[in-house]
Amino acid sequence: MHTVSFPKLGLSFDLNPIAFSIGGINVTWYGIIIAAGILLALLMAFKNCKRFGVNGDKLVDVVIGGLIGGVVGARAYFVIFSWDMYKDNLSSIWHTWEGGMAIYGGVIGAFLVGIIVARIHKMRILPVMDLAALGFLIGQGIGRWGNFVNGEAFGSNTNLPWGMTGDRIVAYLSDSDNISTLTQLGVTVDPNAPVHPCFLYESIWCLLGFVLLYLYSKHRRFDGEIFILYLGWYGFERMIVEGLRTDSLLIGNIRVSQLLAGLLFVACVIIWLVIHGKIKAAHDDNYLKCYAYTEQFEKDEADYAALMALKADKAKWKEEKARRRAEKKAAKGKKKDDASAETAAETAPAEETSAAGDKTDLSDEASSSVKPETSEEETKKESGESE
Repeated sequence: MHTVSFPKLGLSFDLNPIAFSIGGINVTWYGIIIAAGILLALLMAFKNCKRFGVNGDKLVDVVIGGLIGGVVGARAYFVIFSWDMYKDNLSSIWHTWEGGMAIYGGVIGAFLVGIIVARIHKMRILPVMDLAALGFLIGQGIGRWGNFVNGEAFGSNTNLPWGMTGDRIVAYLSDSDNISTLTQLGVTVDPNAPVHPCFLYESIWCLLGFVLLYLYSKHRRFDGEIFILYLGWYGFERMIVEGLRTDSLLIGNIRVSQLLAGLLFVACVIIWLVIHGKIKAAHDDNYLKCYAYTEQFEKDEADYAALMALKADKAKWKEEKARRRAEKKAAKGKKKDDASAETAAETAPAEETSAAGDKTDLSDEASSSVKPETSEEETKKESGESE
């Protein structure tokens, strides 16, 4: 149990990070809250997948892959930039229940693995990214309340009415190692004074971003636009709020997430402006048209539905697979024959050139053997005339 309070608001909460235990395994509120955020994100995604031109059946595999990648990425990001905590006890890297997950690592891991799965399923990547961006905003907006239950993700001192404090906050800011790190950054903190509730700022920002981008997505101009706006929106907030935090991951005196957020924000603004400039200059309503609004999308969906219906009939699907294998084998054989023919065609001119060269050499030899005789006859003739 620990306490989190907002003194100027007169609010105080006694919190137990462990929700319940099953067979000696603790189930934490942090995990439950994260799971709730993911569930709401999935409900939103599956409800809106067709509007983004994403196949719902294939999306299931992308989500599963993204979740695995997100967990691995979040842990890997934290461990990499907190290596001193783990280098002497490598087995502790797997102790995720002790905390130590980084949201940027989670986003990067989920994105990379999700894209790989989408490519395997031959899905269009940009619409998937757009839908994922809205899901990320929901998950992050809700998931940050897990930090509240754990008494973490807070900033430096503040006099604002919503300043927070708590026994875990006081203990963290009183630790000599943490004081040394903050002093290195030029930050002085009073452990007993209220601090910025950074988790709250990010939660509000992400949920507001979801509402705005969801409304804008109905009028998006090109595939990938919502994902670009998500990175810019979140990057702008993280660039500012990360500067307030007292538990940042560091490289020297540089806050890793703040630097990454700033670069993403600038890059996204530039990319968005450039693409919209090209669209405006094209004077063509079909230029970079969203896939969901094309005839190709309807055709692809119909083809996929027909394929699923065919797979449902096991006998017909067996025949279809045999036919496809035969076509593939025939195509492979034709390709091999074409390659052989091409090789033969390349070899033939070389042989002809060689033969022509030999013929030329023989002609030259014949010519050279005749010329001396002719020269002797002419010499004799000239001698006779002289006499």
